[in-house]
Amino acid sequence: MSKRKPRVAIITGTRAEFGLLEPVIQGIRRRGRLDDRLIVTGMHLLHKFGHTIDEIRAKGYRVDATVKMQTGRDDAVGQAAAVSRGIAGIARALERLECDTVVVLGDRIEAFAGAAAGALARRLVAHIHGGDRAPGDLDESLRNAITRLAHVHFAASQDATDRLARMGEPPSRIYRVGAPGLDAIREFRRSDKHSRATRERLTALIGPLVDAPYAVLIQHAYGRPATVEAAVMRAAVRAIERCGLGGVAVWPNSDPGHDGIVEVLAQLDRRPGWRVFKSLPREDYLRVVSRAAVLVGNSSSGIIESASLGVGAVNIGRRQEGRLRCGENVIDASESHAAILRAIKSVLVRPRPNPDRSVYGDGRAGERIARILERVTAASHAHQKYLTY
Repeated sequence: MSKRKPRVAIITGTRAEFGLLEPVIQGIRRRGRLDDRLIVTGMHLLHKFGHTIDEIRAKGYRVDATVKMQTGRDDAVGQAAAVSRGIAGIARALERLECDTVVVLGDRIEAFAGAAAGALARRLVAHIHGGDRAPGDLDESLRNAITRLAHVHFAASQDATDRLARMGEPPSRIYRVGAPGLDAIREFRRSDKHSRATRERLTALIGPLVDAPYAVLIQHAYGRPATVEAAVMRAAVRAIERCGLGGVAVWPNSDPGHDGIVEVLAQLDRRPGWRVFKSLPREDYLRVVSRAAVLVGNSSSGIIESASLGVGAVNIGRRQEGRLRCGENVIDASESHAAILRAIKSVLVRPRPNPDRSVYGDGRAGERIARILERVTAASHAHQKYLTY
């Protein structure tokens, strides 16, 4: 009987994160030396946020396990209960699927639950985007906790690589691979950006906005009251409209305070000159943002990906404070209407950034991660850890 291939569990909890994990899955499948298993949890399973597990399946991916975590309520205490359900459910899935390695990305509670389940179940834990900085709600704490649980680190930049080493993680376990979010952008720019199919798809998505300047607005909550989040969202909307722009808005994540943003989006959905989406498939998201006049909000996409998409970005507030900017195309603004308005106007008069330059790599992270996973999964005692100080 032939020995089975090592199995790698890919944990995904949000639409945006799955788009970043896709290049890793594709890299694993192209090389053919590992078997991937997809565990879907978090926002993917909530109808409130678009039930995006359907999008995963529509793209032809097999879902090997689902783990219900959040309920969809805007409730901070519920986050703790969600983590407990996630750890228990993911651990059971790892055992049933006989996975040897767990891959998580970023700093959300789904990634933390996956890393905790993997480490406690004595699986090898690989973490993508460790070493970054950004306070978010609990992002900084969760990201660093995942770093301590992880055995292998796939850093997106030299800045993150250096920080992981200063945290005491052994340099032999840190790999600078770049940001996997750039992989799809590289492919998109090469094959699809100027095609007729792109324009037709854009017209289907955003209608007459395709022929007018528009902003893309993505604003996430980060643990504050819904009334505060709603006020910031209204300030951003007014600033976009004052600049004479149309708007494409995407729903926030499920962090506490999100109902305030959703309330504003419900009003926008009925307003001329706006299109509102609960979720956008990765390919559609790239099409919409690459044609935008400006990307506005506090999403990591503006910080990490905007330069590679050739669009200027306005970063609102402190959610991404301390995170390495992808280029000079990113302008920071406080949460006041006046500050957001000034920042948008500044972006609009600047030349668009060179999409070939980014501190986050060259768009080949997925292949690098797959290649390294083959090697570390086969290593003996790789799940044992020690710090260098």
